Amino acid sequence: MTQLIRHWQTLSHLLLPPSVVTIGNFDGVHAGHQVILQRVLDISRQKNLASVAMYFEPQPQEFFQGKNAPARLMDWRDKFEALRDLGIDYVLVIRFDTAFRGLTAQKFIEQVLQPLNCQHLVVGDDFRFGCDRSGDFAFLQQQAFVVENTPTVAKDCLRISSTRIRQAIQESDFDLAAQLLGRPYMIAGHIKHGDKIGRTLDFPTANVGLNRHVSPVAGIYAVKVWGLTPEPLLGAANVGTRPAVGGKENRIEVHILDFNGDIYGRRIRVQFCHKLRNETNFPSLEALKQAIANDVLATRSYFEL
Repeated sequence: MTQLIRHWQTLSHLLLPPSVVTIGNFDGVHAGHQVILQRVLDISRQKNLASVAMYFEPQPQEFFQGKNAPARLMDWRDKFEALRDLGIDYVLVIRFDTAFRGLTAQKFIEQVLQPLNCQHLVVGDDFRFGCDRSGDFAFLQQQAFVVENTPTVAKDCLRISSTRIRQAIQESDFDLAAQLLGRPYMIAGHIKHGDKIGRTLDFPTANVGLNRHVSPVAGIYAVKVWGLTPEPLLGAANVGTRPAVGGKENRIEVHILDFNGDIYGRRIRVQFCHKLRNETNFPSLEALKQAIANDVLATRSYFEL
């Protein structure tokens, strides 16, 4: 069973077994990441070491750039679940804050890698760390563990990266995104109570908050909803702030086709299949209702219902 570690300051009290460690943002846990993580798992078996994946929350770019940071593909829980499903033994989620940012490269070794009982480290040869930026691949090679460079993973002669996947999603090329991710692109979350406006328009919605700085999707989409029934349900989803009703919170609202049930509190995954249109501000609720009706028709047509 995968163990989640949330506080790096307590690592020295955990007495972890000898380990092989990899470090990164792992945004999307995409096909390229999966090759690296498989290498970690192979080393784990070969050397009888515990496997450890370390990532940061918020992601460093979000800490430094805030809302100007690139859209993220996954929240921290999605990453943890993906790493757990791959079979990683320990997942360390480091809170990237002022205290952690202040660690020198040497302190990072002493307060993070050594308490992890790191015997083998798998990172990119361009990996840099420490507030003094003195930590690099050469610095790591001087330590008392084996350091290994991560392989480059490419598709169609282009490196698989979170940036490339983000671009595919923003261009609504969900087939390409799925190829690069190794699975369809989804956003997960718990269904919560909304404003009930959709219900008054005869199109009730399942509402999921976007607990991320920036989302790579925005607009109206034909989607599949996983987690409520054994097979996926089909729906039309709005992703955005809902300007037509004066909304401010960024969220997903899914009208699930031909479904009625008490679903509040349930965790679902919304799979994006096809973009129907951009989010629009309508002059009246009646105009909005007609637009939603058209979106539902377009969704049925896309899924050939």
